[in-house]
Amino acid sequence: MAKLLQIDFPFQGPFGEAMSEALADLARSIASEPGFVWKIWTESADRGEAGGIYLFEDASSAEAYVAKHTERLKGFGIDGIRARIFDVNDALTAINRGPVN
Repeated sequence: MAKLLQIDFPFQGPFGEAMSEALADLARSIASEPGFVWKIWTESADRGEAGGIYLFEDASSAEAYVAKHTERLKGFGIDGIRARIFDVNDALTAINRGPVN
């Protein structure tokens, strides 16, 4: 069953185009993670936060990614990481055109 992962954390930038340029290699790395389907990158310069909404094929892939990404962020000196894994209600998501299939 597909799992949705929500991660957010304090982040002081870069944001916008500068973030896109600085983190392109990281984005390519994430795309090759086992069980990874897609990611929507999130950012708020006003709140000093960043993160993402991810879809993984299964719970074990999402959990493994949380462990890896949490350690990576801590290596960058980032604390206050919040990660939550959710089940996806496919029927209701399909009605609202969610990209889960």
